[in-house]
Amino acid sequence: MKVPHSLENVDRDAVVRTFEYDDGSAIAVDFGTSAADISVDVVGSTAIIVAGDEQFEFELPPEATDVSARNGVLTIEE
Repeated sequence: MKVPHSLENVDRDAVVRTFEYDDGSAIAVDFGTSAADISVDVVGSTAIIVAGDEQFEFELPPEATDVSARNGVLTIEE
């Protein structure tokens, strides 16, 4: 699964990593401790992220099946 372009250029000091498994893949975006209370909402194929006082949105990869946020980490799984 390819990282959405807008996640590659997140304004924060976020760390974006991809993981490939035998049965799928995942993208993890760690926003750090300053955004431990991030939230995500999915509307259609668009994910809306609120991290601290910032908000941004991006189109999910077509193969994404689950999107979640916990402890400052956004996870997109296939």
